[in-house]
Amino acid sequence: MTVVPWPQVYDPLHSALWSTLMAALPMVVLLGTIAVLRLRAHLAALLGLATALVVAVGGLGMPAPMAVKAALLGAAYGLLPIGWIILNVIFLYQLTMNRGLFDVLRKSLFRITSDRRLQLLLVAFCFGSFFEGAAGFGAPVAITAALLLGLGFTPIQASGLSLIANTAPVAFGALGTPLVALAGVTGLPLLALSSTVGRQLAFFAVLIPFWLMIAFVGVKRTLPVWPALLVAGIAFAVPQWLIATLHGPWLVDIGASVVSMAAVTMLLRVWRPADTVHEPVMGADRREVMRAWMPWLILSVVVFLWGLPQVKSVLDSVSKPTLIIAGLDHLVLRMPPVVPTATAESAVYTLNWLSATGTGIFLAALIGAAVMAYRPREVLRVYRDAFNAVKLSLLTIAAMLALGYLTRYSGLDAILGLAFARTGVCYPLFGTLLGWLGSALTGSDTSSNVLFGSLQRITAQGLGLSPILMASANSSGGVMGKMVDMQSIVVASTTTRWYGHEWEILRFVFFHSLVLAALVGGFVSLEAYVAPFTALVAH
Repeated sequence: MTVVPWPQVYDPLHSALWSTLMAALPMVVLLGTIAVLRLRAHLAALLGLATALVVAVGGLGMPAPMAVKAALLGAAYGLLPIGWIILNVIFLYQLTMNRGLFDVLRKSLFRITSDRRLQLLLVAFCFGSFFEGAAGFGAPVAITAALLLGLGFTPIQASGLSLIANTAPVAFGALGTPLVALAGVTGLPLLALSSTVGRQLAFFAVLIPFWLMIAFVGVKRTLPVWPALLVAGIAFAVPQWLIATLHGPWLVDIGASVVSMAAVTMLLRVWRPADTVHEPVMGADRREVMRAWMPWLILSVVVFLWGLPQVKSVLDSVSKPTLIIAGLDHLVLRMPPVVPTATAESAVYTLNWLSATGTGIFLAALIGAAVMAYRPREVLRVYRDAFNAVKLSLLTIAAMLALGYLTRYSGLDAILGLAFARTGVCYPLFGTLLGWLGSALTGSDTSSNVLFGSLQRITAQGLGLSPILMASANSSGGVMGKMVDMQSIVVASTTTRWYGHEWEILRFVFFHSLVLAALVGGFVSLEAYVAPFTALVAH
């Protein structure tokens, strides 16, 4: 039977206000049930998904089989690659915990600094940025939250601070994937987008270490460590700007994070905060320290290699089956003004299990298990325990991604985006917040760019603004939305063994996310209208 293409409808109620309010219902249900009713994340996600199905089919007229298939496609992507990452990070974390190596690791960090503020800076900002650049897709939050928990941070601190730290590097995460996708959907020059985003985020790369520390200990206790925060920020921002401008988006985070880690470590050899309270370091010898760090060093190397395009290409050539979703693929039409002309949405699931980041983490965990002298039966038992620890989280993430994909294919995201596009002279601010909303909805700066990149270009041209500026603003604003997307929050709650407390994590990070997004929007507004900031936009 021939299935007729379905064009998305962006004003189903013939009222921009009421159509927008209807489109917002699934997110209101999702966030409200978590933040207000304090339901567990998997229940809130399922309620949000059910609401989206009702709105998509009943309110927008989307054929029910298409809506169900869009949700199932999203759920599949929730399990691979996202869920696969979380499961294997927890597996590695549990392997190291069972051998008592986190205590040794903590003592080894004390050899660099005994100050918990500076340990947070090194792990969450510097180390986390490396994993964002190499892998993305939840890996940096999962890894740094697990490390911070093992170092003695509380679950809310480990979760919330990891989310705040994972902002400045997001636009260049996973070897530049968000900007590569943005260039693809907008047709704008990749280097111009990379350069503009690099300049926009350079200021925030300096700001985030200070913001992170104030969120942790307050202003008074942040002041004594300002030299380290400034060094970390500048040592990240300058390479970020230069690599993004001169080379492109691929190696920005990796290069910047390595320089930042090295700069902070060298500073701590000759300087320490005056108010540091030194804790005694019990006798972990050099061999123990190497053994404690070895699983994480193996993880760094493997994840970096797994992210290289050449390695991915080889792995995908071995096994990369794709499944075209019949009854959905090229049957949903994006319509003007979201796109210049009616455009069919593809619906293909790529089962790239071998090149997936989670597979690299799994391999690193197995190598680490061998280094830690685990027997095969012990490894199987630890993996079983890891799966039991995350099974509800896997359900949650599958439901979250199902909601995100249904939002995209039904056009709910476009309705919300068009509401932002009606803000006229204030569009640089609200266009940036549109990127924030896209990441919050989908859990991905890449997905936000794919969803709204074309709309940003069309709206900017209509208002006489630079399309490069507003497309870049979508990605820069999106990095701040990563803090509040429920996918990332569930990753954090799972790795810190705090599942069921997602509402507390959301409340912890929401203010930071919204204010930082508004600051990015303010900076973009200066670039749009005020010299000399206008010169920062590449052409």
